Amino acid sequence: MTVANLKKGQKAIIGEMTSQDIPLKLLEMGCLPGNHVELIQIAPFRDPLYLNINDTYLSIRKETAKLINVELIEDE
Repeated sequence: MTVANLKKGQKAIIGEMTSQDIPLKLLEMGCLPGNHVELIQIAPFRDPLYLNINDTYLSIRKETAKLINVELIEDE
């Protein structure tokens, strides 16, 4: 599963990333394995995605979101 597969309000934990295509700026903003990610909002044409990654809010393209593997956190 990737960030692109999340539904609005779902939370997940970022898994291992093997792709070199992930921008360095995203890594610097906390998009690292083990961090929590939540999908906050989806733009009208489903691109970009508005995320909360460890209390950092950012928007990324769906193309990039497909490169970030996540493990869904079950509802408590």
